[in-house]
Amino acid sequence: MPVVTDLVRARLTATFPGPQAAASVTFLGTTALTVIRFGPDASGLVRYATVGVSEAPMHPPTASVVDPVLGPRAELVLSLRPGRDEVLRTLAVLAATPQVEGLVLTAGATIDLGQPLWPGARLSAVLLGEEAGLVPDLELPDPMEPVRFHPVLPMTADEAALARARGAAHLRQLWLDAGTDLRDPDRVSVLTR
Repeated sequence: MPVVTDLVRARLTATFPGPQAAASVTFLGTTALTVIRFGPDASGLVRYATVGVSEAPMHPPTASVVDPVLGPRAELVLSLRPGRDEVLRTLAVLAATPQVEGLVLTAGATIDLGQPLWPGARLSAVLLGEEAGLVPDLELPDPMEPVRFHPVLPMTADEAALARARGAAHLRQLWLDAGTDLRDPDRVSVLTR
């Protein structure tokens, strides 16, 4: 059976060619997680991607049986222009939530960290976007589910509150209507426009 993290790393490297650097983080009681920085590319865009979340399938804390093979698998991808390398630890914290809190990372999930995503950021929460957009799903041998790569969309606290109250689709529509650049690390809330 292939090592899932090796396949994930190969998929990411094929998707984001160019300069890269990596940092590994281990939290008490979790396996090591790696965050790879790709870029900047010609447009100044930097991608941060996790490797390690998908090593095991995710299960909610209420699951009566934790299957070591069956269950959803995911990794996270954050795009910023310009990059903010201080976000590496924050992304690792988000990636550890399945192991630490039993959170299943799926499209539409809102995670509020209650603190800036990096020093000085107005953004303190994230919305997980639809998979298979930026990085195609990684098919694994049966019976394992594919690894899904979720875009990490940074949000302000009031945007996170709106997403919880009205739904992620409502917030995404507001962003679309306002032409919000979610890759801008210095952007303001769509609700203050």
